[in-house]
Amino acid sequence: MLRLFRFAALFGLLMLAMPAKAQDGDPATLDWQAVISSQIQAFRDRDAPAALSYAGAAFQEAYTDPQQFYFAIINSGYGPIAESRSHSFGPYKLLTPDQVLQDVKFTGNDQNLYEAVYQLDKEPDGWRVHGVQLMKQPGVGV
Repeated sequence: MLRLFRFAALFGLLMLAMPAKAQDGDPATLDWQAVISSQIQAFRDRDAPAALSYAGAAFQEAYTDPQQFYFAIINSGYGPIAESRSHSFGPYKLLTPDQVLQDVKFTGNDQNLYEAVYQLDKEPDGWRVHGVQLMKQPGVGV
């Protein structure tokens, strides 16, 4: 739990400290956004093997059983991602050429709003999700 708190605190500091870039249609941007969208869809479809395939190598080593990965993520407070009806991309911050923070907004089936910050790292097989910080937002989606 302390590790998760440190991760969340680091994300928060990085998001505040660096200027954000808006979506720009850059092919690299589209690459990591495609990975995020694909993993979100896999969670929505309850396709545990696909969801795990978009996670970073550390997750893939820790979870040899995709179902364990899926339930660990859902039971760790990330259910709103799997239950979301839509998502959209906000600004991103390129930390290094191989590491990015991407803002993603979600609308749940219950019309609740959520915002997530995804950390992706470029691995030999392409961009992979290394962490997500999810926060409920005030308001209602339509």
